[in-house]
Amino acid sequence: MESSVLRRRALAACTATVAVGALALAGLTGSASADPASRFRTPTATGTGQLSPGLLKAMQRDLGLTADEARSRIGHETRAAAVAAGLKHSLGADFAGARVSGDGAALTVATTDASDVARIREAGARPVVVEHSQAELDSAKAALDRVALRRAPDGVPVWYVDPATNRVVVRAARASAAEGFLAEAGVPRALVTVRRSTERPRTFADLRGGDAYYMNGSGRCSIGFPVKRGSQSGFVSAGHCGTPGVSTSGYNQQAQGSFQGSTFPGRDYSWVATNTGWTPRALVNGYGNGDVTVAGSTEALEGASICRSGSTTGWHCGTVQQRNTSVTYQEGTVSGVTRTNVCAEPGDSGGSFISGSQAQGVTSGGSGNCSQGGTTYFQPVNPALQAYGLTLVTNSTPTDPPTDPPTEPGGSWAAGTTYAAGDVVTYGSDSYRCLQPHQAQPGWTPPNVPALWQRV
Repeated sequence: MESSVLRRRALAACTATVAVGALALAGLTGSASADPASRFRTPTATGTGQLSPGLLKAMQRDLGLTADEARSRIGHETRAAAVAAGLKHSLGADFAGARVSGDGAALTVATTDASDVARIREAGARPVVVEHSQAELDSAKAALDRVALRRAPDGVPVWYVDPATNRVVVRAARASAAEGFLAEAGVPRALVTVRRSTERPRTFADLRGGDAYYMNGSGRCSIGFPVKRGSQSGFVSAGHCGTPGVSTSGYNQQAQGSFQGSTFPGRDYSWVATNTGWTPRALVNGYGNGDVTVAGSTEALEGASICRSGSTTGWHCGTVQQRNTSVTYQEGTVSGVTRTNVCAEPGDSGGSFISGSQAQGVTSGGSGNCSQGGTTYFQPVNPALQAYGLTLVTNSTPTDPPTDPPTEPGGSWAAGTTYAAGDVVTYGSDSYRCLQPHQAQPGWTPPNVPALWQRV
């Protein structure tokens, strides 16, 4: 945002039928193949051959890949995410996180129970036995978040759960600041690794994702993703870009709409309703290299490749570092963001983060720049959609959810669950097969979204 902020340098639980679909992808039902790891050597992601030239070009520049290697990596990462989701459900309380590494997206899954090793290996993943479950670490981080909501911790810019080290990592300018933060939250020191940090994160605040828009004719931000709420069109962006009632104009300085909802700090998301002069498209601005088509919003794993589009610096790519991170800006603490090594600069705030064809989130803030590199945090898109009852516009946009969804008739389908192509669920007395990967939102019931589900 180029207004005041910039001037300061700004699976819900699956039931049995859903589990069978996910576990089949994870290699946990039926007989094992002769070479379980081969599941990761053949990309199966839908549509990787039709990826945007702009996204591929950015991945080549920032990740040192060829176009074919970029396509292959996205396919591997999509496959690994589906396998990890199945293992997370299967391992239950033992699950201690998953991550991918390398261009082949080698999947590592952690567990607190050594008896799970064979099951993880059979699914084609590398097993690691660790001391703390993901639930235990998430609980410790939540305690830190509660303290930060009352008072932003001085000298502690970032904290997150790190599956690679099986610890909550607290990055602080001074060890004493970190220790005081832990003591106030009552978090056991054994769960935490303290690392020195000189980061001073600020927000990057400066209908197609990545396009510029202006607030009250002055400050500039970037569109995250076009959305709909019933028949009303609009887009999601960063919360620090504007408050409810603030008017917006588009990249062409024409009247566009106004903020309807905004949260910052605490979270960093907002939504803007636009007038009839703006048509939402399932696209992210490729800045001269071909626009990227948005097909869904399935979350990428730690270690996965990810790219960002913003109105200041265009396309830049990197990898997901840690999800569920908390970061302290001058304006306060924001929790639940994802940490990346993608660069960004003022004006990129609110812009699109995408992995392959899957929407990931909107640019929040960070440190560094695109000349020397930096760290950028994004607000995941699915919580924003859920908070405001929005539907992501995709290349096969489903029927808009009703304002007040009717009582569900029963079955295994559940809002909040991540589904992979091929998963079978029940809804009422009927069964449906998933056509494209997505995370289900309230109102996206199988009978209402033929773009996502096929009756079988």
